[in-house]
Amino acid sequence: MCFLVLFIGTLFGQIVFGFKEHNKELIDEGSTAIQLSSYLISGHFIQSTFENWESEFLQMSLFVVFTIFLMQKGSSESKDPDKDEEVDRQPSPTRKDATWPVKKGGWILEVYKHSLTIVLFLLFTASFIAHFYGSLKDENEQLALKGMPLESSADYIGDSRFWYESFQNWQSEFLSVFAIVVLSIYLRQIGSSQSKPVDAPHMETGE
Repeated sequence: MCFLVLFIGTLFGQIVFGFKEHNKELIDEGSTAIQLSSYLISGHFIQSTFENWESEFLQMSLFVVFTIFLMQKGSSESKDPDKDEEVDRQPSPTRKDATWPVKKGGWILEVYKHSLTIVLFLLFTASFIAHFYGSLKDENEQLALKGMPLESSADYIGDSRFWYESFQNWQSEFLSVFAIVVLSIYLRQIGSSQSKPVDAPHMETGE
């Protein structure tokens, strides 16, 4: 709930300042300012919002997948390579309070076993498409102001601007994961589930 509140607050801040910035750009280009309702469906807002969501969902989905089989000795973010982990055990329908898909079994269970990864990749795909749509729309809005020909979807998919927007966000997400994986080997935060106990040896893996 805390992060949902932070999300709503920062999204509001993005809208307020993005709206002002976009109108400033329009006026500088010799156009007129737009209303907030128009800004919320503009390429500027859609592109800036979903390019960030896209990178977040990509980072989370890859992190979930890679932690299945990649391990980092001493990191609180890694499974322990020296022992069996609870997350690797096969689901049992006889387990107390087992979820409905586990009790149902069959293909439903098979999908449920990978449901977190599936949903995260779907969210990444949806955000990627929305980012592309918003970026293309913003590009064409800028071209229209200059009286230049508009870009088609087929042309824009190879445009340097779109991929620059994507890669600049992806690299920051990968860096942040690398940082927490490595720093959690040597550094501690008492009370946090993302840290090992303060008195744990550096090479002890997991929480």
